[in-house]
Amino acid sequence: MTDDTNTFAPVLTRHAEAETCADPSSVMRLLGEGGDAERGFTSYRSTFAEGAVGAPAHFHTKATELFFVLDGALRVLVGDDVTVLREGDFLAVPPHTPHAFAAAPGSTADVLFVFDRSMDRFAYLRLLGRVMRGEADPKEITESAQRFDNHYVDSPIWRAALETSS
Repeated sequence: MTDDTNTFAPVLTRHAEAETCADPSSVMRLLGEGGDAERGFTSYRSTFAEGAVGAPAHFHTKATELFFVLDGALRVLVGDDVTVLREGDFLAVPPHTPHAFAAAPGSTADVLFVFDRSMDRFAYLRLLGRVMRGEADPKEITESAQRFDNHYVDSPIWRAALETSS
């Protein structure tokens, strides 16, 4: 039974049936997307190679992004702070907060990501994979900032953090 408050049907994705997107540094397993930009969600799992950079500094204007580290260690920028999340750690990043992430130096990372808005993020992740593999022009990411609520920013703090592990 459903009522008028539901904006999407229940979503079940079996591990073996989940779509995967891969780039040279990670594998993303697309778990589920439902609803819309006001009352939806997106969830995916990323497995990062040792020391792999996940996302440059960026923010979302509408979505809260949730991180749960399943295994390994993930270095994250949140605002002006850089910290390392380890297995079992959880982080919620509210809208308008610059953030970035990468596998911690010398570590792999297996992370569950959840957004509290749909915003067609699976399409964004597919585009990102195509760009990383050289199959699409990087300017497509810049041009899609509003559509996917993904806005890149410069962060000298994050650049410095990445340089110290090189």
